[in-house]
Amino acid sequence: MALNPMEQFEIHRIGPPLHLFGYDVSFTNQSLFMCLVVGLVTLFFAVAVSRPKLVPGRMQSMAEISYEFVGSMIKSAAGEDGLVFFPFVFSIFFFVLFSNFLGLVPGAFTVTSQIVVTFALTVLVLTTVVIVGFARHGLGFLMLFVPKAPWYIVWLLVIIEVISFLSRLVSLSVRLFANMLAGHTMLQVFAGFVIGLGAAGLFLKPLAIAPMLMILFVGALEMLVAFLQAYVFAVLTCIYLNEALHLHGEHH
Repeated sequence: MALNPMEQFEIHRIGPPLHLFGYDVSFTNQSLFMCLVVGLVTLFFAVAVSRPKLVPGRMQSMAEISYEFVGSMIKSAAGEDGLVFFPFVFSIFFFVLFSNFLGLVPGAFTVTSQIVVTFALTVLVLTTVVIVGFARHGLGFLMLFVPKAPWYIVWLLVIIEVISFLSRLVSLSVRLFANMLAGHTMLQVFAGFVIGLGAAGLFLKPLAIAPMLMILFVGALEMLVAFLQAYVFAVLTCIYLNEALHLHGEHH
């Protein structure tokens, strides 16, 4: 029987149905894996720094490299002022990273393949940007949407800038969601080819080697994509925070 490549993205209720104010808030496989991701991230760093040593071990070294990596990312994209948001960016980066990698485990649910999750993360990021912008600059934050240009075309550029800012809700969330969805679908399709050819008969069984090799290739590529998408999401978060802190992207 051929595998349904979209079945892996279905959300299933775990336990009894729960409703709050008329909305279904039941615990699902998506909820379970989000909790699992948070637990794994917390466990990893708790264990890594529980017994710090002058000469760090493997886990401590990974934790220290992670801190330095995110810190360097923030400083390069948002300047020294952006380091105040280190916990925020760090949490988002590792939530997305662990979600992406956990989704590569056979039988696991890929949290970031759900548009509702990536959209919620995007709303969180842009809401933070707007709050920081108004808190730091007051109404002057609105100058972010007023580029330097001749007065007779400023009104048109303002409209474009506002649309561009709002379109980030789509671009940031869909980029992560689409990459995870496409990659995992491709892996499942090739897995279906392997099973189908393997069960087709003696003469077709050797042909299953080709899709099996593609699974290895795409799987390796997906590991790279899993990291890159977490990195891109975090970098864009830093860039948007830089705009809120320094308006037109200037920082020292």
